[in-house]
Amino acid sequence: MKVKMLSRNPDHYVRETKLDLQRVPRNYDPTLHPFEVPREYIRALNATKLERVKIWNLTKRKCIRTIQAHEGFVRGICTRFCGTSFFTVGDDKTVKQWKMDGPSCGEEEEPLHTILGKTVYTGIDHHWREAVFATCGQQVDIWDEQRTSPICSMTWGFDSISSVKFNPIETFLLGSCASDRNIVLYDMRQATPLKKVILDMRTNTICWNPMEAFIFTAANEDYNLYTFDMRALDTPVMVHMDHVSAVLDVDYSPTGREFVSASFDKSIRIFPVDKSRSREVYHTKRMQHVICVKWTADSKYIMCGSDEMNIRLWKANASEKLGVLTSRERAATDYNQKLKEKFQHHPHIKRISRHRHLPKSIYSQIQEQRIMKEARRRKELNRIKHSKPGSVQMVSEKKKHVVAVVK
Repeated sequence: MKVKMLSRNPDHYVRETKLDLQRVPRNYDPTLHPFEVPREYIRALNATKLERVKIWNLTKRKCIRTIQAHEGFVRGICTRFCGTSFFTVGDDKTVKQWKMDGPSCGEEEEPLHTILGKTVYTGIDHHWREAVFATCGQQVDIWDEQRTSPICSMTWGFDSISSVKFNPIETFLLGSCASDRNIVLYDMRQATPLKKVILDMRTNTICWNPMEAFIFTAANEDYNLYTFDMRALDTPVMVHMDHVSAVLDVDYSPTGREFVSASFDKSIRIFPVDKSRSREVYHTKRMQHVICVKWTADSKYIMCGSDEMNIRLWKANASEKLGVLTSRERAATDYNQKLKEKFQHHPHIKRISRHRHLPKSIYSQIQEQRIMKEARRRKELNRIKHSKPGSVQMVSEKKKHVVAVVK
């Protein structure tokens, strides 16, 4: 009679020293790993796509150029202020400048300039008026287009920096966000950091308001967006709450009155600057986690890129008619808008204007978060009620998420 028993030899899984590699048990039986080859094929296909830069014609919805830009992922891309060229950074530690127009007949697709750096760059942004650009990685580097070494390097902390953005009005100011939950502001004239604010969770990216020089909005991992005035970082101007997962990107409209956000919850939302709730939400069944979003310069369209390798173009106003309007159509549109503004506080009209159809997953998460928020508020009120008067202070929602401001 054979009896099966478990036999565990400590020599197989116990390390002699802490420097030894940890043994990871794995069963190599191919029958236990179905569809392994198709999965790996899809991963290889996606990794190959991420090494390239594609230039699209939006009116024709066709890709007009494909550039093999880097060896490895392309981590960042930005356009020069004059629009004649663009810059890319990737995992191969290089910064490359490319012509916006395609090569002439018989010419090869080659970059105008290539800068070999010392570390991996995770983001890039160009100055709005001068031939200067900034990169981020282990530190923030300011570059002149005619030089192969940075003009200055700035850092405040030891974690990697994920995003850097120039201020479109006060163009010597720029801000960055790092994985240690910091948002750092820099002055390019002094070549030193100015101040930083530390939040509860990590900020993925920031965007400056194109109409107000000192206002910027941060997309955070705690499902919220925070609008700050850089002159008073201890309290955000507004907390924007509607997403049910991490917010990955944000971009302002050219008017500065609204901004659009992209989230891990497979949706994008449009927020008024002075409101905590979104006015519009866009989603489709096929759209996966939305990684990046941009508002076009004519303020009419929004573009987003998501995990399933698709770029989508949305109208900034969902009900707006495209094309040329006749005078009667324009008059009717203006009249309807005035009627909506006149009766906007009527309960029935207010309910219909706020209502949006949401996917079941997002709807259920909203209900769950509402219950959790009410429970936290009830607990806080009970703590105040059963404590000595004045010993427990009520903290506002704006101040809850700011840990510290360092100058």
